[in-house]
Amino acid sequence: MCLAVPALVLEKTGKVGKVDFGGSLREVDLSLVDVKVGDYVIVHAGFAIQTVDENEAKETIELFRQIMEEGQRPRARKRR
Repeated sequence: MCLAVPALVLEKTGKVGKVDFGGSLREVDLSLVDVKVGDYVIVHAGFAIQTVDENEAKETIELFRQIMEEGQRPRARKRR
């Protein structure tokens, strides 16, 4: 299963760019999409495959943050 996490394009040099996945920086191939610094993209296997609207990207990032927070909370043990 793949998760489509939006990444912010921080730098672009030719067809290669540096993107930010919420603090995790990665170098990706941008040759499949027409992007500029400040755009959000979806990355798969090292390639940006789609651009994403900024509002949609921020909403998705916030949902992932909430999911991760929920996963960090201790769970009540079930009694047998």
